[in-house]
Amino acid sequence: MKTSICSSIVVLLLVLLPTTISHNYADALTKSILFFEGQRSGYLPRNQRMTWRRNSALNDGKNLNADLVGGYYDAGDNIKFHFPMAFTATMLAWSAVDFGSYMSPADLRDNLIALRWGTDYLLKTVSQLPNRIFVQVGEATPDHQCWERPEDMDTPRTAYAVEAPSPASDLAGEITAALAAASIAFKRFDPIYSKILLDNALKTFEYADSHRGSYTSNPATKLAVCPFYCSVNGYEDELLWGAAWLRRATGKDSYLKYLVDNRQSFSADSNYFEFGWDNKVGGVNVLVAKEVFEKDVAVIAPYKDTAEKLMCSFFLESPGAHMSYSPGGLLYKPGSSQLQNTVALSFLLLTYANDLSKSSQQLHCGSLMFQPDSLRRLAKRQVDYILGDNPINMSYMIGYGYRYPRQIHHRGASSPSVMTHPTAIKCLEGWNVFASPNPDPNILVGAVIGGPDIDDKFIGGRTNASETEPTTYINAPFVGLLAYFKANPILDDSAFLRFSKKN
Repeated sequence: MKTSICSSIVVLLLVLLPTTISHNYADALTKSILFFEGQRSGYLPRNQRMTWRRNSALNDGKNLNADLVGGYYDAGDNIKFHFPMAFTATMLAWSAVDFGSYMSPADLRDNLIALRWGTDYLLKTVSQLPNRIFVQVGEATPDHQCWERPEDMDTPRTAYAVEAPSPASDLAGEITAALAAASIAFKRFDPIYSKILLDNALKTFEYADSHRGSYTSNPATKLAVCPFYCSVNGYEDELLWGAAWLRRATGKDSYLKYLVDNRQSFSADSNYFEFGWDNKVGGVNVLVAKEVFEKDVAVIAPYKDTAEKLMCSFFLESPGAHMSYSPGGLLYKPGSSQLQNTVALSFLLLTYANDLSKSSQQLHCGSLMFQPDSLRRLAKRQVDYILGDNPINMSYMIGYGYRYPRQIHHRGASSPSVMTHPTAIKCLEGWNVFASPNPDPNILVGAVIGGPDIDDKFIGGRTNASETEPTTYINAPFVGLLAYFKANPILDDSAFLRFSKKN
């Protein structure tokens, strides 16, 4: 869920420790993609590898006379929230676009399959534009009062939509980004599907820009979505985000002009220290900066300037230092589901480092200069931490390594499968499953969970949702990171950063 920025004062201590763990990034990559099969909703294909899952939510959308079967459950519950689902698709697409060349043919195929499962559904959510855009399926409060596997759920599957002319710029902007980015990812493999995605991205952006405002400004929508996926950061960043991906997908100058004309009024130089399902500002600046690196387009150079400030903020010796780290070196932003921030920001670090390298440039932070590998080392440090190179030697990817949490906050993983327990497990009965001290009967392979606290402590258990709940938007950018380090396991850097709070 959404986290807020919390300032902390830290003292930098450089600790030299040998690297003792060698990670199998290829195995982690394959598993990080496999995870998405465990989150599928709708009719599952015959080649479904997570066989403990079965068909679910086959009547979604009926209350609005729409077909909204499919898509992904966002986390450990059974709701389909379209805002974070779209961000998940955007990051799966960006992983394919920038890091697909580092994937094996099988991993790239599976990544595109995971992406298409999301984009096929997102096409349904915009199928009735310009009249309506679908926001969500399921009622979160009743759902959270039950502990039911998806195959059994009997809570209301109400579909919600924003009707024209009500605004939904944030949701529509993110769906625009997802479809446009995916159109690039599929262009070489399926040009017809790529064109369908792009055509729908253009249509969706038209709605987003012509009906400006947040999708949670509608009282009915707000009641359904909040406090789970309220658009706290506003809608302007998603308009820039959608325009940036359309610029990349089409090359049209109209989107370049849009980015230039709206940079200041849409606050592209504010609150850029975050990147995730709600706040796209950091991602916008890094994405647009690519064109400055590649083509030296001067009119959008201010985006590169802001991206550089973001990159400098990771280094505490830099005059623009802003980020906080745990004693074990984890990039930390207080709030629930910590690793969503770590992974998304690490993705930007790696992306920017590669752009620096391709243009033979360095990162300048005041009088300090950092080589691209400095950024890569920091990103790799985060990946290694998640995979088990941390003070408690715990892998926060389920099914990877020898020591990972055996109980997670996930209804499907914690409940007996339909194969072994064909009788439905109803709402209240499921809380017996929730309270069980036993390990999860089903392993949600590849799931990256919320992770530890700022002191590297991890309590775990199903009851601790902030630490043990997986989300699709943690895994999606992790795919790109793992693909790169699988192909470039280069940075066997014995030095890592240790931080402590100053009282």
